[in-house]
Amino acid sequence: MKVLAIDTSNYVLGVAVLDGDQVIGEYITNLKKNHSVRAMPAIDALLKDCDVKPKDISKIVVAKGPGSYTGVRIGVTLAKTLAWTLNIPIVGISSLEVLAASTGRYFQGVVSPLFDARRGQIYTGLYQYKRGLIETVKNDQLIQSQDWAHQLVSLESPILFVGNDLSIHRSIIEPILKEKFIFAEITEHNPRPSELALLGRDREGEEVHSFVPNYIRLAEAEAKWLEENKN
Repeated sequence: MKVLAIDTSNYVLGVAVLDGDQVIGEYITNLKKNHSVRAMPAIDALLKDCDVKPKDISKIVVAKGPGSYTGVRIGVTLAKTLAWTLNIPIVGISSLEVLAASTGRYFQGVVSPLFDARRGQIYTGLYQYKRGLIETVKNDQLIQSQDWAHQLVSLESPILFVGNDLSIHRSIIEPILKEKFIFAEITEHNPRPSELALLGRDREGEEVHSFVPNYIRLAEAEAKWLEENKN
């Protein structure tokens, strides 16, 4: 089975091809550039380099959010279009779970992946590997970084924080958690599309037309419209 994974949910653009138990190709950039322009050429180039034709793909796995509203929408739209065109299953994986899985497999504790959500807020959750499988300890959520750190103080296990936006919130998290936390190295902050492919490889596919992203919160324009028209 050949699996194509797509992640455009944040600045990182990642695509990968998994063939059974082997990663045969992977492409990652961490640039503030337009994913809508770059994603499809990246997929096309990777498939050509791996000598894989679209008809060879058995499943599409996509990072379904949370993250950048526009980024999530681009990845999900692209994945749904490919899945529908090729008549193959689509699987959505939490963007935070992908980031946690990329670093936490051999960490003896819990992993808190995070993306900045502005105004002191973060998208985050809590994950842990048990018996070789990643499990959700706390569901993905939108929360103030300070409130999140206070929630984690009572945990007995060490906490690994990972994500390219850690530097924005480090000064808030560090004084609260003190010696209980570990920050991942800079080489570990990019979610791996090959990890995304592996997470989705054995999960059941979803119906392509009803598949939706997980933004967690409304886009700012939508929230403003609802507030103005709440009656």
